[in-house]
Amino acid sequence: MDALIQFWAVYGSLLNFMGINCLLGLSLYVTFSAGLLSLGNAAFYGIGGYTAGILTTHFGAPFPLALVAGTLMAGLAALLLGLPVLRLKGVFLAMATLAFGEVVRIAALNLKVTGGAEGLINIPVITQTWMIYLALAGAAYFLARLHRTRLGWAFQSIREDETAAAAMGVNLTLTKTLAFVIGALLAGLAGGLYAHLNFLITPGEFGFATAVNLLIFNIVGGTRAWYGPLLGAALLTALPEVLRGLGVTAGPIRLFVNGLILLLVILFLPKGLMALFQRRPAPAKG
Repeated sequence: MDALIQFWAVYGSLLNFMGINCLLGLSLYVTFSAGLLSLGNAAFYGIGGYTAGILTTHFGAPFPLALVAGTLMAGLAALLLGLPVLRLKGVFLAMATLAFGEVVRIAALNLKVTGGAEGLINIPVITQTWMIYLALAGAAYFLARLHRTRLGWAFQSIREDETAAAAMGVNLTLTKTLAFVIGALLAGLAGGLYAHLNFLITPGEFGFATAVNLLIFNIVGGTRAWYGPLLGAALLTALPEVLRGLGVTAGPIRLFVNGLILLLVILFLPKGLMALFQRRPAPAKG
């Protein structure tokens, strides 16, 4: 029992943040599954976090209500943003969603209700580990079953060939919007959980660096199956702790190791770490 308590004292926070990052990785996986290169999920993460935090801190709202409100607010923001920007493709969509993220960050820096640059403080610490992993399990189960549904098939068809998908009767606008909103809902849920995991949140936690991290989670883990982003997020979240255990504490060295892992995955595992767990086809018999 003492060993368990000691383990939790050392690694409890790591497991919590790993669960949050895995949920964020899944949020971006949804948009990738429909062929959308979006960098706006960090903004939806922040919207969910600030909405839930403001409701519990300033208005005394119950945590479940605040969590639902933060999740839905992120989804609503994605819906309103998606109507104009989902007409864009590739890097243009990425730049538009990244710009939206900067708008959200600057708004959080200047609004009084968000606490400005100092951040939103005195947030009640309510989130527990089981809540994070319950949300993660629910999201993983939903996405694992999604690819077997008509909607999942529509996502995949758009990703592979948008023109062919339209010819087969897929409503491109509706399907892309659904992918965008579902991803935002997961990011907003992660934000609400994260906000109530700490005493405060600041605008810098939801900016460009976070958007890039979500992208790296998916590239390292792989985007062809739901468990790919989980592998990438778990590895890269645990990596600093592993390096610390090896005596590596300098920030630049950590960045070098992260970059090296990303480079090795791109060169030798273009499908991500998930390729290590997929069955290889049996060689044809001559």
